[in-house]
Amino acid sequence: MVDFADLKANIETEHPGWVVWRSDAGRWYATRSGDLTDAQLDAGLAMTLAADDEAGLRRRLDEQARVDTAGP
Repeated sequence: MVDFADLKANIETEHPGWVVWRSDAGRWYATRSGDLTDAQLDAGLAMTLAADDEAGLRRRLDEQARVDTAGP
């Protein structure tokens, strides 16, 4: 079984600027360690993401990375 701390570290390494945690109910979350501008929020970037599992959170983080590199 893979340890949550290892998964968390891997995700945070793959997605710098995000802090990952899991709720007591088992839901996965990531929040940015810095602030976003109104323009970035309007472009579709999010401060916090949630998913039912690790794979879902990774997909959401990948989507955010694509939006971020697309720019305004």
